[in-house]
Amino acid sequence: MRLRGNPEAEAAVLRAGDLTLDLRTRKVSVAGTEKDLTAREFALLETLLRHRGQVLSREQLLGGVWGFDFDPGSNVVDVYIRYLRGKIGAERIETVRGMGYRLGESG
Repeated sequence: MRLRGNPEAEAAVLRAGDLTLDLRTRKVSVAGTEKDLTAREFALLETLLRHRGQVLSREQLLGGVWGFDFDPGSNVVDVYIRYLRGKIGAERIETVRGMGYRLGESG
């Protein structure tokens, strides 16, 4: 039984508009300019890119990026969203009041 597709066929590069995240080299570029991200910022951006257009709650992001060890009342997600916005552009990550965050369709 196959649960996932061929691992080699899975995308090694995630894109949204002019935002590119290379999973093999761990590099991120915006409009051709490489950006330095921490491991957590990279994981957060990867999660947002894999679920582009979907609203992800703080709890979903805490579980997916930090694991379930963190206090759900923590503002760590908000802090890292702010860091990411500063590096890739504030307009790319939307805040959906009372729900969470979404990476726009165009990145």
